[in-house]
Amino acid sequence: MIETSQEFQSDGTTCRGVLYTPDAGSKGLPCVVMAHGFGLTHASGLAPFKEAFCNAGYAVFAFDYRHFGDSDGQPRQTLSPWKEVADWLAALGFARQLDRVDSNRICLWGTSFSGGLVIAAAAKDGNVKCTISQCPMMDGLASLLGVVGYAGFMQAMRLTWHGTVDWLRRGLGMSPRYIASAGRPGELGMMTAEDCQEGYVPLLADNASNYVAAGVSYAIPLFRPIRLASKVACPALVLICDHDTVAPASAAAKAAQRMPNVEVKHYPVGHFDVYRDEALEQSIEDQLDFLARFFKQIGARGD
Repeated sequence: MIETSQEFQSDGTTCRGVLYTPDAGSKGLPCVVMAHGFGLTHASGLAPFKEAFCNAGYAVFAFDYRHFGDSDGQPRQTLSPWKEVADWLAALGFARQLDRVDSNRICLWGTSFSGGLVIAAAAKDGNVKCTISQCPMMDGLASLLGVVGYAGFMQAMRLTWHGTVDWLRRGLGMSPRYIASAGRPGELGMMTAEDCQEGYVPLLADNASNYVAAGVSYAIPLFRPIRLASKVACPALVLICDHDTVAPASAAAKAAQRMPNVEVKHYPVGHFDVYRDEALEQSIEDQLDFLARFFKQIGARGD
C-alpha cells in the first residue's frame, strides 16, 4: 500500500490527508473518501478499513477535519458539524481532481459522527455516487436524549453550562473551555456511557486527543442528518449497531428508511465493538461486498 500526503483548502483553511493506493503506478481507481467521527483523526483506528479497501484494488483518500489532527485551524479541538460537512465537500472536490482516482467512482465513507456527516455531504453535493455509514450518528437530538437517558438530566445541564462558558470565553478572545470527548459514567464528557471510555480512548492516535471545546454541546442536537436522508438518492450502505449507546440505532434505522436506494446491515453489538474482533471483520466483509457490486455496476470512467 502506497501512501502519499495531500493537502487541500476548505473555506481558506488547509486540511491534510493521505492518499492510499495499491501501488505507485495506479491511475483511474475507484476511491473511498474517508474521515473519522467525533473528535478523532483518520489515523485513529481506521487502518483495517484502509488496508482492506486498498487490498481490494481501491484508492483511499483519508483526511482530518480543520482544527483536528494534521489539518490547520485555530483554536484546536473546536468542532462544528456544518464546517465538517464543508470539509467533506472540499475533500470530495479535491479527490475528483486526482489522476489516480476515477472521479465517477467515489464513495463517501463515514463512521459514528461522520456516518451522519457523509449523508449531509451527499445531500448537499447532489452528485455523490455512493455512501457507507457505519454505526452512524443520524440525529443529534436523539443522541442528546440518549445522554439524558443513561446519564440523567443534570448531565445535559452540565454540558449546557460548560458549552455556554466556552462560547463566552471564545467571544471574548480567550481560549476555549474544554471537556472530555469520552469519559466514565458520572464524569463530565460528551460521551459517558459504560462502554465509551474503554471504547474511545484506545482508538486515539498520537495526533488525536480526548477533549473537545464544550460549545459543541449546543451544536449536536441541532445537527440532524436524518432530515436530509431522503435527498441521498445514490446507493447507500448503513451499518447499524443494535446496542449503540452513542448513536441511537433507532435513529439510524429511521434515516435509512427515508433513503430511496439503501442497504442496511444490523450487528448485535455496541457502538465501539465494530472497530474490533468479529464485528470488525463482518463490517469490512459487508462493505467490500457492497463496493464490489457498486463499482462493477458503474464501470470505469462511467462506461
